[in-house]
Amino acid sequence: MSEAVERFFASLPARAPAVLRTPTAGTLQIDLATGNRTEHWLIELRPGSVQVSRERRPADATWTSSVDLFERLIIGEAQGIAAVFRNEATFSGNVVLFLAFRRFFPDPPGTRDPRATARAQAGRAR
Repeated sequence: MSEAVERFFASLPARAPAVLRTPTAGTLQIDLATGNRTEHWLIELRPGSVQVSRERRPADATWTSSVDLFERLIIGEAQGIAAVFRNEATFSGNVVLFLAFRRFFPDPPGTRDPRATARAQAGRAR
């Protein structure tokens, strides 16, 4: 498994209070494949907290993709829902859990808050 993926999962518990502010709760299994090998991560989501483990047990939802795609997700170069639509990844179970989890992924490079853009445009129009 890549160091970037390991760091991403290790950072989740510290980032959870700022990211998970909704009442979403459940378990999400992330399966990352490379060649003939699949790594498993179990993410327990609760409002304001995350627990990460490598154990395998039933989960409320499962995300499966290549390690390469997941690395692109964690640096903002890919979008999870688009990857499912393009059949680059699969998802089953409670979609609300993935929608909550994807908040941990960064915005694509160069993305700007549309409110800031509108304020800048309004300031130039005066």
